[in-house]
Amino acid sequence: MTTTLLRTAAELRARARAGRRAVVMTMGALHEGHATLVRTARDLAGPDGEVVVTVFVNPLQFGEGEDLDRYPRTLDADLKVAGEAGADVVFAPSADEVYPGGEPQVRVSAGPMGERLEGASRPGHFDGVLTVVAKLLHLTRPDVALYGQKDAQQLALIRRMVRDLNFGIEIVGVPTVREADGLALSSRNRYLSPQERRTALALSAALFAGRDRHAAQEALRARAREVPATQARAEALSALGESRAAADAHAVAQAAPGNPAAVRAAARLVLDEAARFDPPLELDYLALVDPSDFTEITDLEDDFTGEAVLAVAARVGTTRLIDNLPLTFGAAS
Repeated sequence: MTTTLLRTAAELRARARAGRRAVVMTMGALHEGHATLVRTARDLAGPDGEVVVTVFVNPLQFGEGEDLDRYPRTLDADLKVAGEAGADVVFAPSADEVYPGGEPQVRVSAGPMGERLEGASRPGHFDGVLTVVAKLLHLTRPDVALYGQKDAQQLALIRRMVRDLNFGIEIVGVPTVREADGLALSSRNRYLSPQERRTALALSAALFAGRDRHAAQEALRARAREVPATQARAEALSALGESRAAADAHAVAQAAPGNPAAVRAAARLVLDEAARFDPPLELDYLALVDPSDFTEITDLEDDFTGEAVLAVAARVGTTRLIDNLPLTFGAAS
């Protein structure tokens, strides 16, 4: 399909609109993760709707010493990726178009949630993110906007902003896309040398270790619900050579619904080992958080049930990477 490149909001407003408009916001350097977002947007917009991909490297969300100047700009390649995935328009405004008169004096504050995890490591980052997202939502006027779940804290903050400030736009999160070896797709992956990439795999490996420990806990808990903790049942299982299983099931039946400490510890083992690699992984944070506000689920919360996000951020060489996995503690019986 033919994808139109537009540079101004006036050009975008001049387009005739029939069905729904779905917007995918990017900073360019598009990869398969972005393409997945665009294909999902195409499905949501439908045959009569319109998919708009924004390409804008937002200076407000880069802190001092971060990689604004070297962030890849690949507009011609981006047009090709967006078009093949089903985009009707690529909207690539200049900084003057987005911020006429220079950096805005009035900005969106991310509030307390924006000061945790990524916000603690990158002060002011989420204020810059929400300010540009608000601007681009106004400029593109979509019915629905899509964002990747790899940036889980960003997605949560955008949802909160849209709700708190009555934007009237549907926000859709799309699952993280990974390469065959598990590394989450990111425009920053291109900065990694082959040796650094091997070290970077520890991020996803740590998350998978935490997920596997969590799955084992949930499986034992399900078994406990299926196996009544009675002496007669334990004796019957023992006769079948399952005394250990009976004991495990009984123990889990008496245990708390969730064990965040065990999940966090399993992930930490992988990261601690990667800190001894060459080159080493320099951990920023490993956190198990409540996705509603990104507060930490502490090791003391043995009775935790509900949704959680296991999140990690680390630096390999000069490249900072993030990743996360959603988990559910205490599945319904």
